[in-house]
Amino acid sequence: MDSKLTLKLNQSVIEKAKQYARAHNTSLSRLIENYLMAVTKNAENTDEISPLVKSLTGVVQLDDKDYKKDYIDFLNQKYSYWTAF
Repeated sequence: MDSKLTLKLNQSVIEKAKQYARAHNTSLSRLIENYLMAVTKNAENTDEISPLVKSLTGVVQLDDKDYKKDYIDFLNQKYSYWTAF
């Protein structure tokens, strides 16, 4: 069921929005409706974990390795040629 809604917006924003809607072959009402549906959908699903993320849970096993130290050692070895001169 459609209902009317009155909004107060800056005139230049309204004109730009009308041009955008016209360029995309839609109405300003439909444009605003789609935007509001997208915003409220995202707000409702912030706590929900996507099926892809759920399927990946537990795939990677991390140990207590010090990756920062390993990377520094790698860089030291990689550039040790330049320190020899």
